Amino acid sequence: MFITTGVLMLLFVTYQLWWTNVRAHAQAGSEASSLQDDWASGKRKPGAFEPGQGFAILHIPKLDVVVPIAEGTSNKGVLDRGMVGHYADGALKTAMPGDKSGNFGLAGHRNTHGEPFRYINRLTPGDPIVVETQDEYFVYKMASILPVTPPSNTSVLKPVPPGSGFTEPGRYITLTTCTPEFTSKYRMIVWGKMVEERPRSKGKPDALVS
Repeated sequence: MFITTGVLMLLFVTYQLWWTNVRAHAQAGSEASSLQDDWASGKRKPGAFEPGQGFAILHIPKLDVVVPIAEGTSNKGVLDRGMVGHYADGALKTAMPGDKSGNFGLAGHRNTHGEPFRYINRLTPGDPIVVETQDEYFVYKMASILPVTPPSNTSVLKPVPPGSGFTEPGRYITLTTCTPEFTSKYRMIVWGKMVEERPRSKGKPDALVS
């Protein structure tokens, strides 16, 4: 019985730490390719998006992160599929990158299911964070980090989030994930400020040109 229990526990850990990443990376990669194909063919149009629908691609060059952004933050429909999710519901609704002012809030897993935000604690002020959409690139510079805060602290998503160092309305991005690793007890927050809005017709921004 003990041996059987041990084997089952080992299989579960393997599933959580390895297989969920393999599956999520495949799903996210497929969504990113589909998104780019649709942009190229003109099938997708800017506007409102359905829950779970991919609409942009997040690039964090320092961390080698390239991951689709989908509407909503549900685990099953978005986060567990390896994507990052846009806070778009009710009191937690945040701005879109193209809005002239506001805070574009994103959530992502830190461990398992693709773990796109695993190393966002390594970002330092000035590191680029790029959001690619059908028509434009939005380039943000990492500004500050809140290493630990309770999940109930939704003020981190406000248009001018307390603790971010921002003091007036602007165009901001917020990355949220669980901390410490392999738990969901607290949240880690990374903030950035938009520094460039570049039409795709002008090519990639410097942050994405190696």
